Formats: sequence, structure tokens, C-alpha cells
Amino acid sequence: SHPMGFEKVRRQTEELRLSRRELGTVWDTSSACLWFVEFLCYGTTGFSNGMTGNGAGSNGKLMDLLDEPVPGVGTYEDFNTIDWVREKSKDRDRHREITSKSEQSTWALLHSISDAFSGWLLMLLIGLLSGALAGCIDISAHWLTDLKEGVCLSGFWFNHEHCCWGSNQTTFQERDKCPQWQSWAELLGGSSEGAAAYIVNYLMFMLCALLFSFLAVILVRAFAPYACGSGIPEIKTILSGFIIRGYLGKWTLIIKTITLVLAVSSGLSLGKEGPLVHVACCCANILCHLFTKYRQNEAKRREVLSAAAAVGVSVAFGAPIGGVLFSLEEVSYYFPLKTLWRSFFAALVAAFTLRSINPFGNSRLVLFYVEFHTPWHMVELVPFTLLGIFGGLWGALFIRANIAWCRRRKTTRLGHYPVLEVLVVTGITALLSFPNSYTRMSGSELISELFNDCSLLDSSQLCDYNSSENSNTLPDRPAGPGVYTALWQLALALFFKMLVTVVTFGMKVPSGLFIPSMAVGAIVGRLLGVAMEQMALNHHDWLIVKGWCSSGADCITPGLYAMVGAAACLGGVTRMTISLVVIMFELTGGLEYIVPLMAAIMTSKWVADALGREGIYEAHIRLNGYPFLETKEEYGHKTLAQDVMRPRQSDPLLVVLTQEGMSVGEIEGVIADTDYSGFPVVVSQESQRLVGFVLRRDLVISLDNARKRQDGVVSASLVFFLEHAPPQPFSGPPVVKLRGILDLSPFTVTDHTPMAIAVDIFRKLGLRQCLVTHNGRLLGIITKKDILKHMAQMSNRDPDSILFN
Repeated sequence: SHPMGFEKVRRQTEELRLSRRELGTVWDTSSACLWFVEFLCYGTTGFSNGMTGNGAGSNGKLMDLLDEPVPGVGTYEDFNTIDWVREKSKDRDRHREITSKSEQSTWALLHSISDAFSGWLLMLLIGLLSGALAGCIDISAHWLTDLKEGVCLSGFWFNHEHCCWGSNQTTFQERDKCPQWQSWAELLGGSSEGAAAYIVNYLMFMLCALLFSFLAVILVRAFAPYACGSGIPEIKTILSGFIIRGYLGKWTLIIKTITLVLAVSSGLSLGKEGPLVHVACCCANILCHLFTKYRQNEAKRREVLSAAAAVGVSVAFGAPIGGVLFSLEEVSYYFPLKTLWRSFFAALVAAFTLRSINPFGNSRLVLFYVEFHTPWHMVELVPFTLLGIFGGLWGALFIRANIAWCRRRKTTRLGHYPVLEVLVVTGITALLSFPNSYTRMSGSELISELFNDCSLLDSSQLCDYNSSENSNTLPDRPAGPGVYTALWQLALALFFKMLVTVVTFGMKVPSGLFIPSMAVGAIVGRLLGVAMEQMALNHHDWLIVKGWCSSGADCITPGLYAMVGAAACLGGVTRMTISLVVIMFELTGGLEYIVPLMAAIMTSKWVADALGREGIYEAHIRLNGYPFLETKEEYGHKTLAQDVMRPRQSDPLLVVLTQEGMSVGEIEGVIADTDYSGFPVVVSQESQRLVGFVLRRDLVISLDNARKRQDGVVSASLVFFLEHAPPQPFSGPPVVKLRGILDLSPFTVTDHTPMAIAVDIFRKLGLRQCLVTHNGRLLGIITKKDILKHMAQMSNRDPDSILFN
């Protein structure tokens, strides 16, 4: 009867239980005595876990007291959405525990410091690995692209430019020709002139292109199906909380890196910039497994992936600030201030790594460095705005055409033959691109050529201006025959690029959209720039020209028009604004031309939005049926929660679990008969008073674990979601307590809550589901999928296009 006596017996009981558990043997007599003593010490608590005469229920009490974590509980299945609120709560609890322990010992303090520093260390590793991979991709793609035209005899690993660097036998007019570099016609036929040599080079160009594309599509199909495409639509979906197992895995990283080089080198109308974001995110996901904080928390991992998206753009364009803004504006769903700092640091490290590798061989980080010597004038805002209008029209047209083609690919037999499709498109592209020098060169080389401001030393056709023999200056340059030839070739290249890009983007090879879109805009811009230049030259007495361009002055810079046109078309396709302006001036070094870029990009976005609200990535997300709740899309309908919730009036009743009274067999039957991701828990079937919410995966794992580790659990064992279960018969099977996996604070709304508010809650909190109540009684449930279907129905789209849970 003395309290100290109870405490002594309690301690001895715990020691006996632990020793018995370590031995793994249950003795009938000792078990009976133990249960009797436990009843004396704990009152009815021991009975609440189910006691049998042979002590089978003791392990139930053990598990509850020891509070051992069950492996798998708290994780998510493939093609499911994470619970942002639960993940952030777990991280707060983990951080609070580390902070409290740091005051107890030096080792705990060091652990706290390392935990705080781990995020910055992870950013450093991501920047280093992504920068190194991007440098290798750039160098390899340049080499393989040149390999289609010839081989360097002094070292087959040199590309054309590097091969002729050390040669003393090059001339200024033919600086790209040297004895060390030989075309395939020279190697196979001994001659570089004539029809035979042209045909040999033509055939080798096509064979190499087909070989590279065949290897790319076969590797993707055999080893990593997720390595195809751009990757940005899927990255946006993953960052919103959706789980796609393997999309950021090691095999995807390896295959995407290899096949990206092959696809770009094949000459297809695609770029490597979008896939580099995917590559950087793969690096981040793999490196996250080195740190427990990020390995075990899906929300924290998505913060790292947001930073990795910034790294991808940083190494793709040499634009670290633009990369951070791209991640913030275009990709990320949840972007706290801490992630902004770490994104900037990671992008800085990646850019520094890429600069150290120097893949472009010009000691510059930027991809298209320009030096324009002529300032722009206010009158030129009119043609810049026209370029913006064209960019918006082209962007809207491209999105509709590409989505229509991709939908045809998904719904017809065309999608059953991805290898054949890639080979046919590659063959047609190579066949039509070889005769035209502007389509034969890679997209990056074409854009660089179009951005170039002609000087007296340029030997390009675009710089073939007539000038007097004694003139050593640039002004007053009438176009020569080379310029007009180049303009015709560029016009043909424009139509070719516009058509081929539509069918290329979305094939089963890595394919980016930045470079093809910029190439289309750069061609249009250059054509308009040359036209403006010749107008100012030949009609300098016109009113619109006379005020700012005197006779003989160099007033117009065609390369600037190409740069503005490239930005306008890319903005029309992707609907980027602020980040695109920053990327463009980082990309070109043209800081003085921010205002023309801003004018063209905003005009492009306005025009494109007037024709269709979705950018190319959002359109592909909708095409693939990913459960992505677009933050930019406003909900303008007057529906209520009761109009969207399930069950509807004609549906069966909502499947719920009760907090007590259901057996293991009954719950397993509910799980087997339904495919829901979770179940509301109520007080009773009659009252329908809400207690909490339990996830299907946690329920399955916990019941399976109870059967394996808790002696005597059978289908008749009762399941309780209570803190203290009521007394059970001494001879009955042990009970299973699942209070630990129950979410006691699920988000709820009333049945009269406007759906506009519910949609905002889902967007800003990243919810998986929300329960609907009326005066505390459970009425139904709204899931993210229900909201997406309802929004599709309100927009006169097919609600069944949402494919995933």
C-alpha cells in the first residue's frame, strides 16, 4: 500500500519485461505473475492492451511503452502527394529536439552545429557536381557535333576549333580550315571539292545524326524511361509535393547525361538547357541521401530541389542570378527566404566550377557574349514591340501545335513506335538541314552568329557589306550580295525551325526548348534588324529617321534586334518575365539593353496570355495529367465545398473508421475493398463526430507490423485509436493501439465554405485532403484530385484527364 512499494514493484516489472523480451521466451507462470503484478501497479492500463493467460498481449504494452518507430510509417507511395503540414511539423520537432539536447553535452552541441551546417555543405556539393557535369556535357556535345563533319588528325578528341588553334597554316579568310582537320570526304575520297565530296559529307552527316539519335533513344528506352523530354514539367510537379519514384534517381542521371550529349549532337532542333535543370535536380536528390535531415523529410528535400533548379539554369546559361529568379518565378512551389540564400550560393559554386572548366574556350562564363557599340534610341521601341508581338503569337501557336502533336502521339499508334519516330524525325532534319549552313550548325552557334555585331574583321555572310576602299570605319554600310544570300537562307531556316521544333519537343530523347525558341526569335530579329538598318541608311531623310540618325552614321545594330527577338520568343513560349530579362543580360553581357528586353518580353507575355493562359510547361503538365495546382491560375467560380466534396448525393456513404470497436479483420477488409489514400476516424458510425485522419499506407504498415511483432494478434483483435483503451476480457486476444499514426488535427472546412477559399488553402498549405464538416459532424472529404477535376470541369475540360491520385 506504500507508494514507494508500488514504485519498487514497477521498476522490477519493467526489468522483468525487458529481460524476457531479450530472451525471446515466454513462460506461462511468470507471464501470469507479471500480468497480475502489472494489474496491481497500473490498474486497468494493462488490460487496455489486451491480456491473455499466456501473456500474449504483453508485447502490445511493450510497443506502446517503448514507443519504437515502425519502419515505413510516415513515408509515401509512388504517385502520391506528400503532406506538407506533417513534414514541416516533423522537421520542427526534430530541430526542437536537437536544440534541447545541445545544452546537455559537447557531443550534442557539435551535432547541432553540423546539422545547421549540413544545408550549406549540401549546396556546395550540388554546385560542384552539377558544374562539373555541365562542363563535360558542353565539351562532349561540341566534339560530337563537329565529328559529323570531320576528324582532327592530331588528336581525334579535339573538336574543330581546338584542332586548328595551334596551326600556323590557317588564313584569316579561311580561319576554320587547317591541315590537321579533315572532312570525311578528304579522309575517304582524298578530295574536298566537287560533287562526290559533297555527297560523301552529306551521307556521313546523316549517318552520324541517325547513329547518335538511335543510341540516345535506345538508352532511354532500355535503362531510364524518365530521362526523356525536358524534365521541367515533372520537376514543377515534384516540387509541388507529388512523388515520382525514380525520376530523380541515379540511373536517370547517368542516362540523361549521356543521351543529352547524343541528342544535341544529332542535330535535332532541341537544346540542353531544360534537361540540365533535370540533371542538377538528380544530383541534388542523390546527394540528399548523405544527410539524414533531407533523406527522411520530403518537404526539406524539395527545398534542396528548388535550389538545384537554380543551379541547372546557372550552368546552362552561365547566369547564376537569373537561375535563382527562374527557380523562384517559374519552378518552385514553396520557396522560403532560407532557400533563396542557399540557391544563390549553390548557383555561385556551380558557375565558378563551370568557369574553371572553361568549356567554351573563351575564358568567359556567358554563352553568347556580345559587344554592341551603338546605343539604342527611343524610336526603336516600336520594332522592339513588334518583335514582342511576334514572340507572343509564335509562343501561343507553338504551344497549341506542340500539345496537339503530343496528344496525337499519346492517343494513336504513333506513340507505340518511339524509336522509329526519333529516327524518322532525325533523318528528315538531317536531310533538310545540311544544304543550309544556318540549319547545319548547332542552335548555339546559330544564335551566337545572329547576335554578333559585325566588325571589319568578320568573314560571315551576314557581314558582307559594301564599303569604300579607303574606309576603315563601320558607318554607311549598304548590304552586299552575301547579306542578301544570308537573308534568304535565314528565312528558309526560320520556317524549318518552326516546323521541326513542334514535332521534336516531346520525343523520347532529352530535349530542351530554350535554344530552339531563342533561335526562331533571333532569326526574325536579325531579319528585322537588317531591314531597319538598310531603311535608315537609304532613307535617312525620312521623318522617323532624321531626328536621331544622320547620314553616314551607324545607327542600327541588327545583333541587338536578334537578342530582343530571342528573348521575346522564349518569353512567349515559357511566359517567363523577370527571370528571363536577367538571364538575357547575364547571357550576353548586354546590361545597357535591359529596357528593350523588358519591353519585348512584357509585350510577348501580354499577347501570348491573350491567346492562352498556359505556358508550355503548364500545358504539358495538364497533358500528362499531373496533379499540379497552378498558383498563377485564379479560381473565379461561386461553388461551395459541399458541391465538390465526396460522397455526392448519388454516391455510397463515406468510408470511415471508428475510434474503437473495429477489429483488425474489419479494417483490413475496408483496405482491401477500397483504394482510398486515407480514412477519416470518427467517434462512432451513429454520431459521425470527427476524431482524426489516418493514411492508408501508415495503417497497412502498422497492422502488418502488429501481426509480426505483437504476439497473439489475430483478425478478431480490436483496434483502438484512443489514448487509453477500455478494459478487455482477460481471455480475449490482444488489442492493437494505433493512436500514434492518427492525425489529430486534420484540416477541416464547413460545407458552406466557398471553394475559392478552399483552393487557396490547398495551394498555400500544400494539402493532400481536407475534411468537410457540419456542426462538428463529418460530411465528406475534398482531395487535391477532386479540386483539379472540379476546376477542369468548370473550364469545360475533361475532368478524367487527371490521371494520378
